[in-house]
Amino acid sequence: MGDESTVTSVARAPHPARATVPGGRSEPRRVPSGGRSVPVDESRFRHVLGHFASGVTVITAPQGEGAAGPAGFTCQSFAALSLEPPMVTFLVARTSTTWPRIADAGVFCVNILTSDQGELCRGFARRGVDKFAGVEWDPGRATGSPMLRGALAWIDCTIDAVHPGGDHHIVTGRVHHLAAAPHGTPLLFYCGSFGSFSA
Repeated sequence: MGDESTVTSVARAPHPARATVPGGRSEPRRVPSGGRSVPVDESRFRHVLGHFASGVTVITAPQGEGAAGPAGFTCQSFAALSLEPPMVTFLVARTSTTWPRIADAGVFCVNILTSDQGELCRGFARRGVDKFAGVEWDPGRATGSPMLRGALAWIDCTIDAVHPGGDHHIVTGRVHHLAAAPHGTPLLFYCGSFGSFSA
């Protein structure tokens, strides 16, 4: 703007910022001399990183005290984080007006969207509107967070931690319940446009 994930084992690579020296010690890697740091233009950053195709989700939370309804926002920065314990992570802009409501709730549901839910995705990306108007959903089994009907999969979580990440928050969540639809194709986002994929 996934989650029946197949997890494979990979060899642990050395830490990219450290080098092993004789005796088994490690020390920081040195940046080659003569190199220059070049400012990264924001528009170029968006353009280049837009070439990474991603799935699209809607992060939801139940209605909080004094709120008019549940909370939700479109999020493409989502990933599986850990098998033991089962955890996921997503990123949210510090400027988000929805995030404080989800943070206050302490829980959330990741709704992985299907290829025919592009309009739903756009609706949850808007500000200042009732995002849930006309949207059918059911309360999550573990947290009561909205599980959007027609989604491809749902991951019901409690917030585990929130870390700073530049102009975003890095949110980690502990998974308490999850489910997937028996069939469907995912909504993908690539270079500013929606698409789909089928195996």
